[in-house]
Amino acid sequence: MTDSSNRENIIFEVPTEIAGSTYFDQQSYQEQYDLSIKDPISFWSEKAKAFLSWETLWNKVLEFDYHKANIKWFLGGKINVCFNCVDRHLKTHPDKKAIIWEGDEPSEIKSLTFNELHQEVCKFANVLKAHGIKKGDRVAIYIPMVPEAAIAMLACARIGAIHSVIFAGFSADSIRDRVIDSECKLIITANQALRGGKIIELKKIVDTALLGAPCVKTVLVHKRTKNVVSMHDGRDFWLEEEVKKASLDCPYEVMDSEDPLFILYTSGSTGKPKGVLHTQGGYLLYAAVTHKYVFDYRENDIHFCTADIGWITGHSYVVYGPLANGATTLMFESIPTYPNPSRFWDVIDRHKVNIFYTAPTAIRALIKEGDSWLKNFKLDSLRIIGTVGEPINHDSWLWYFKNVGKERCPIVDTWWQTETGGILISPLPGAIKTKPGSATKPFFGINPCIVNEEGQELSGNTVTGSLCIKHPWPGQMRTVWQDHDRFRKTYFTQFPGMYFTGDGAIRDSDGYYWITGRVDDVLKVSGHRIGTAEIETALVASGIVAEAAVVGFSHDIKGQGIFAFCILKSNVELTDSTSDLVKTAVKSHYGSIGVPDKILFVPGLPKTRSGKIMRRILRKIAQGEFKDLGDTSTLADPGVVQGILEML
Repeated sequence: MTDSSNRENIIFEVPTEIAGSTYFDQQSYQEQYDLSIKDPISFWSEKAKAFLSWETLWNKVLEFDYHKANIKWFLGGKINVCFNCVDRHLKTHPDKKAIIWEGDEPSEIKSLTFNELHQEVCKFANVLKAHGIKKGDRVAIYIPMVPEAAIAMLACARIGAIHSVIFAGFSADSIRDRVIDSECKLIITANQALRGGKIIELKKIVDTALLGAPCVKTVLVHKRTKNVVSMHDGRDFWLEEEVKKASLDCPYEVMDSEDPLFILYTSGSTGKPKGVLHTQGGYLLYAAVTHKYVFDYRENDIHFCTADIGWITGHSYVVYGPLANGATTLMFESIPTYPNPSRFWDVIDRHKVNIFYTAPTAIRALIKEGDSWLKNFKLDSLRIIGTVGEPINHDSWLWYFKNVGKERCPIVDTWWQTETGGILISPLPGAIKTKPGSATKPFFGINPCIVNEEGQELSGNTVTGSLCIKHPWPGQMRTVWQDHDRFRKTYFTQFPGMYFTGDGAIRDSDGYYWITGRVDDVLKVSGHRIGTAEIETALVASGIVAEAAVVGFSHDIKGQGIFAFCILKSNVELTDSTSDLVKTAVKSHYGSIGVPDKILFVPGLPKTRSGKIMRRILRKIAQGEFKDLGDTSTLADPGVVQGILEML
């Protein structure tokens, strides 16, 4: 018995506070969705005209061949992404805040109006041009969550350069791999970064990375701190000094709708990162439409997405989606527990945040610290709260709904990927009843299906299998940079004629979708296929486990055994009976087949800086392969691995 089948009948109605006041109710959502599936050409054509300003309209809306992995939207259309995110808002609200920035310390606050943002972007774009950057050139951005990060992205978009944002925390090797693969000519960084009160030596890391990357000719260095760093004559330039010399006048480059906008690298199964390529018109349209409808965005809302721009969520829902809609977006440099675990709630109350979008891993970390950190905050400005990055388990969903949303804010539990450009499955506020842990229903134009191992589509409801998408959508990635065959083989060959997401899913009796995690995170225990996400949900449901990660290991009898790595809640003491209590809870919530063979209570889990658990390391540990754990440099805290090994 799965967790979702146990709980699929737990339904939360649309909160009365927003019922009737959102863009869609249940009936109008269904009508719009049916239209978007029946006639996607007309649907997206109308949205493209309503949401974006085009230099030249397209002569054909869509051209695609999934067998060859060729996808093109708005063929012949001409557009500039920066104009759509900045310039066009100058006529209607030049003095409206475009960006509110809160630094590592709560006292560090800065804001930019759309007029000020326009000036800064134009100057930055002229700096890039002065250093030889032109349309089609690649620019790496390795910088903290400061306003200059968004300005740099928009400056690239203004002149037609292709940006490749690298999370400011990746190792020198990771930077080098990405810079070489995309042949970047210029990299934007900072002397240092501040994160949770700690200093990260970004410039030193870049210097090491560039020892093996001769393609980079120029380094622009933002002065984030007052500390001195080494500068290479002729290559390194202080950004602030270059900007002072730049003109405010920078005409934007007219781009073809299918010209590349950015490359964003994501992990690949081969070990070589995939350069996910997104283009201009389709990507921006999808980011804007999903931002407005999924978050029920209103003109004066303060939108707070906690993601870093180093990830797709930061691209789509910190920068491009909100700014395309003329929204005020809040950029956050720090971490949710600094200087204490009330930081998010403090930010929300001080800035009167209306839309709050964060990751389940952050929510679980705050649950672990206890509810007392919330008691002094009203959070009454909030209207919509959301989750992103991974499925949220039932208990964390309920905690979020009750303690943060005060049972009046709907949760938009969003499912999407770097490759999709924007949200694919999510409840729409006011339109879709929610179920804790379910991403619920597809967004407009998204036609999902569930297939079995033989590639047969499973009709009806109450089915489990691999999640695929039948038809293209505008925000879909177009290729893997310089490796289109890898794009085709990864996403279109396993189930021909469909986009294979790589995730497993359940469609329940109401047609709601439950994401069960990566298909390769499925165990086969005694002939039964078991999703690790479902076991993890059951472990947390025990009430004493804050977070869990489940992997398989070789088992003489079962084929695969279940190994659970668990972090206990801070108020729980480890005793001889703790394992038994957890196993009993799993048996109750999932069934005896899902009870772990081994449980290890650990101080932390190996996670990437985006919050995803690096399971390949845990698999090796579970298998007893301690000597070769692979590269751990991209972990948020590499010391966590040693902490786990010491527990064995």
